[in-house]
Amino acid sequence: MERNNLYPIFLKLKNLEVLIVGGGYVAEEKLTFLLKSSPDAKVTMIAPRYRKGTIDVAEKGDVTMIEGNYEEAYLKGKHIVIATTNVPEVNLQVYEDCSVQSKLVNVADNPPYCDFYMGGIVTKGNVKIGISTNGKSPTTAKRLRQFFEEVIPENIDDLVKNLNKYRKTIKGNFEQRVETLNEFTKGLVEKV
Repeated sequence: MERNNLYPIFLKLKNLEVLIVGGGYVAEEKLTFLLKSSPDAKVTMIAPRYRKGTIDVAEKGDVTMIEGNYEEAYLKGKHIVIATTNVPEVNLQVYEDCSVQSKLVNVADNPPYCDFYMGGIVTKGNVKIGISTNGKSPTTAKRLRQFFEEVIPENIDDLVKNLNKYRKTIKGNFEQRVETLNEFTKGLVEKV
């Protein structure tokens, strides 16, 4: 059986520079989900032209839009790059340039040219769940996201905040505190 060997991490995009190459529908989709999950992300976009929808989304965040063609120089200072053009040669060039410079890159809809995937994300206050299908089925990730958004209660954030307050009152070493919290919260996952 095939296994998903991806390592999930949660990035502080306000501390990183993101570049999106392209200005069409796919760029708009990636930007929309990126800003939905990380409204304080710093993003630069480069494209010869932009869809009106892409411009509308960009105006909601800290997004710099440059009109022009991709050049390797646009990678300077960027940590994460997303290539979304409808020109395969441009996307491949972005991938190759990023690989040489050890920059994380995602060529949209082309898993062999991705260091990371932009999976489904569920956010309820301080709780965030990332969903990955190993690049195999974005539709499945979308349906799972919809499922979790429905079943996770809106007040889950109250639980998180209360547990954080309780955690600060627990005495003992790290192992004892973890054991106390595990005992206190095990009812959350017990099957009836």
